[in-house]
Amino acid sequence: MSGSDWRPTARRAAWVARAQLAERTRAFFAARGVLEVETPALGAAATSDPQIQSLRVLDPQGAALGYLHSSPEYAMKRLLAAGSGDIYQLCRVYRAGERSRLHNPEFTLLEWYRLGFGLQALMQETAALCQQLLDDGPPRPVEYVSYQEAFLRHLGVDPLAASTERLAERALAHGLAGSSLATSTREELLDFLVATQVGPRLGEAGLACLHHYPASQASLAQIDAQDPRTALRFELYAQGIELANGYVELGDAREQRRRFAADRRERQRRGLAPHGGDDRLLAALAAGLPACAGVALGFDRLLMVRLGAASIDEVLALPIERA
Repeated sequence: MSGSDWRPTARRAAWVARAQLAERTRAFFAARGVLEVETPALGAAATSDPQIQSLRVLDPQGAALGYLHSSPEYAMKRLLAAGSGDIYQLCRVYRAGERSRLHNPEFTLLEWYRLGFGLQALMQETAALCQQLLDDGPPRPVEYVSYQEAFLRHLGVDPLAASTERLAERALAHGLAGSSLATSTREELLDFLVATQVGPRLGEAGLACLHHYPASQASLAQIDAQDPRTALRFELYAQGIELANGYVELGDAREQRRRFAADRRERQRRGLAPHGGDDRLLAALAAGLPACAGVALGFDRLLMVRLGAASIDEVLALPIERA
């Protein structure tokens, strides 16, 4: 701690821009009849996703109070199942172990759900929102590229058909250390190649929607009935930065329970806390989730792209080291 670390890392212009983007966001959804909601930041369940680590909260006696949400997804789906209709939320979320030029353990997430939307409609609305928020002039062009097509274009390999050995060869050629290579699963190899070779090349001249991820990376998305090798999931990129992750939502409680169990096994394999999922979400799915699609968008990253910032610290008033 130093005598100057009380100072914000972002300039006032970034605070003004953040307030303006929040106002524009609310106007965007109000014009479409989407209701703004709030759900608890502190809940009983941690995320099961092996890629995300939840922050646990203890009371002064050391008893567990719950977990800070890494996303409002589970809670918002409970509202959807209760009849909320189209909803959105702009909120602070928390993830352990995430710190880089694009990451801070506490950040702002914009999440919304649209009843009756398919993948194409969801991608188009996400792109339309980003076009309005990123620029005051002509909207940025939008490219829609499948996960398979992007891999073939940038790596010359088909991610849906290539062997794990072939993916390992490509990962090794692009810098994955041999020690990591020996223990990496197929999904980890795909994630590495997206993070280092595919993603950074997307949205260079505008916005890019990378869609139809492998079914093994469906997360909470439906599998595409037209091509069961893929999931109805996409990510939106601008200038090589992932801004949003969305999908046509899985409404099958039995399948969701199976995926939670698979997440738990993968977390155990990685030596992580074996969180088992959210029983209240499963109950909501069993009661009936309406057909819908949803998106989570990193609001701070969106602001970074708008302002041309090189680091998230330039758009956060007080990042973790100064909080």
